[in-house]
Amino acid sequence: MTLPSPGLVLQGFTSPLRLRDFKLIAFDMDSTLINIECIDEMADAVGRKAEVAAITEAAMRGEIADYKESLRQRVRLLAGVTVSQMQQVLDQRLQLNPGALELVQACQAAGLKTLLVSGGFTFFTDAVRDRLRIGWTRSNVLEVAGGALTGRMVNQPWGDICDGEEKRRMLLQTCAAMGIAPAQAIAMGDGANDLAMMDAAGLSVAYRAKPAVRQRVMVAINEGGVDRLLEVLR
Repeated sequence: MTLPSPGLVLQGFTSPLRLRDFKLIAFDMDSTLINIECIDEMADAVGRKAEVAAITEAAMRGEIADYKESLRQRVRLLAGVTVSQMQQVLDQRLQLNPGALELVQACQAAGLKTLLVSGGFTFFTDAVRDRLRIGWTRSNVLEVAGGALTGRMVNQPWGDICDGEEKRRMLLQTCAAMGIAPAQAIAMGDGANDLAMMDAAGLSVAYRAKPAVRQRVMVAINEGGVDRLLEVLR
């Protein structure tokens, strides 16, 4: 059904939902909690933003079958970006999306735990985690040598790259660690690499998402801030 309020669409359920019925909310970061795609802005520092952004956009639309290889390709193009340039992106370009702080705080006040799962990089996810006081994160580590990126990523104990399947695994592992069912989790994102975790969660939410994503979720926020989810969860 469609809510009277414009830009907010519900699909696949009719009964009211309550925030306190959920125990965990998992967020994508880029273009969901924050206003930019960090990898595109980093590429701007070495004059490769258009090239990298085109790959990012195709990946988020679901047009690239091998997400991991698409990310490796983009990271190779970042070779030479300095840590100071990354800090400039963080300080000057990265902002929380409207309503992000309000939604996270409302969820925390209702007793939900928070999880940030991103195909982006720890340099940025750690900063967003600390700003929003998010409980857990999973994202990728960029290799740095001599104060600049090498164009490679560093393998982590859980695997090589946080792609859609890794987001899903992290959601399910967090639910298991909390002793809750996946049906008690909310997953919010905007791209095709968020669909696997959305499908696993009890409530799937798309924020200003690609068309293929909006068609697959239970709540689509197409206008306004991230906190419009609170219009659905009483």
